[in-house]
Amino acid sequence: MVFESDAVEMVARLMALSARTAPKARGIDVIKTMIVTGEEKTTLAEAMREFGEKHNIDYFIRDAGNVAVSDACLLIGSLLHDAVNLDCGGCGYSTCAEMLDAQRETLPSATPYRGPNCIVRMADLGIAVGSAAKTASIHNVDNRVMYTAGVGALSLGWLEGCGVAYGIPLRASGKDIFFDRTR
Repeated sequence: MVFESDAVEMVARLMALSARTAPKARGIDVIKTMIVTGEEKTTLAEAMREFGEKHNIDYFIRDAGNVAVSDACLLIGSLLHDAVNLDCGGCGYSTCAEMLDAQRETLPSATPYRGPNCIVRMADLGIAVGSAAKTASIHNVDNRVMYTAGVGALSLGWLEGCGVAYGIPLRASGKDIFFDRTR
């Protein structure tokens, strides 16, 4: 299966390219990506498992098992300290300046994401994640978008400067490991 794992890593690079070139508001790129394999992937799975055990959240532990047996995992995050400067109020604040000021407040350590976040930048992140997942699908690589893998990556300090992240573990096998999961 070495050639299949190599192919999955190539697809992960194509997915990172899809995330990078996905449309972004005002043409400003606030997306960070990271591909994890081998020991890094094991470290990510363990961080997810630890988070699940610490907070008694079973689906983190389930997802950690999927990441552990995947061939690779693409992480995609959005930089926190950014706003589109539309003063749209979608973040819950009247102005982008107010939202950026609120970001400087410290959130409890149990909070997996940092915020508040610009709603337009969160849409940019969603488009980037969707573009990456589409690329995996085009190349017939089993995948699943995971909030839990993003939380694990951020808890490790990966994707520096990002407040929100998702992970997309990838697997090439005869049976989709992300389909009929328990818990």
